[in-house]
Amino acid sequence: MPSSPGLHHVTAICSNAARTRDFYERVLGLRLVKRTVNFDDPSCWHLYFGDETGSPGTLLTFFEWPNGERGAPGAGEAVALSFAIPKGAAHEWVRRLTEEDVYVAIAPGADDALTFHDPDGLALELIEQDWAEALPGHTTAYIGEEQAIRGLAVVTLLVEDCDATANVLEDVLGWRETARASHGGFLRLRFAAPGAAGPGRLIDVLKAPEAAPAQQGAGSVHHIAFRAADDKVQGAMAKALSKAGLTPTEQKDRTYFRSIYAREPSGVLLEVATDGPGFLVDETADALGTNLRLPPRLEALREEIEANLPPLA
Repeated sequence: MPSSPGLHHVTAICSNAARTRDFYERVLGLRLVKRTVNFDDPSCWHLYFGDETGSPGTLLTFFEWPNGERGAPGAGEAVALSFAIPKGAAHEWVRRLTEEDVYVAIAPGADDALTFHDPDGLALELIEQDWAEALPGHTTAYIGEEQAIRGLAVVTLLVEDCDATANVLEDVLGWRETARASHGGFLRLRFAAPGAAGPGRLIDVLKAPEAAPAQQGAGSVHHIAFRAADDKVQGAMAKALSKAGLTPTEQKDRTYFRSIYAREPSGVLLEVATDGPGFLVDETADALGTNLRLPPRLEALREEIEANLPPLA
């Protein structure tokens, strides 16, 4: 059976790319590792934020829908994203977020878990993790090594059918259930990727009583992407998706990885992305995220594309 060692990235929707860049790059200290366009709609920005080189499991990316209406969280999408921070860093993050006029709440009974929202209303968390300190953090003029985000910790999916979603995670992707809890009609299942703890290796599947379907818009998660080591593993996962009754797309070349897509039974859009070739195929490590990068098929339209994209600063 094929297995995925973790999440590759999460892609969300923003209404203003410049504002989103400021929030994730300056306020949260993530590195803008690639500025490109939505390959399926080159009139819109596609920004990638992550660690120093955009390692799988650290990436949060955004499609810009300029002036788009705010989405409404609901069943059939990811409703919360948690980032990992080192032990002891939460107190400093409360100070920083408060100084940036970001309302932050401390989870009841968990002084090491902070909740807040980005400018479009996307629900975010910072959670202290034992493994975070062992990984390098991207530092900035405002955020030191002791506080720097180390990647995705947990992604929470709100679904109508926990069992059906669990079957995809377990039988197609090779993840395993590690915990479950119920309270007030809510059922939460936690799944872990195979292997050691690290970025992008936990998913919570949440079933809420009579949850309305999600309405996608600014502040919504568009899709979540799982890692595949290479094309061969991805192909095996495509066969497993088909065997599970889903309909994966053909492979799409995204320059920095190759992707297939499918919707799981509750409607969450899943992607399986190869680890390679990575973000250094068209920029040096020092220059990552500094210039607009386009796939070869769009280079002839560069002047038109650049003229139509809103400024990022």
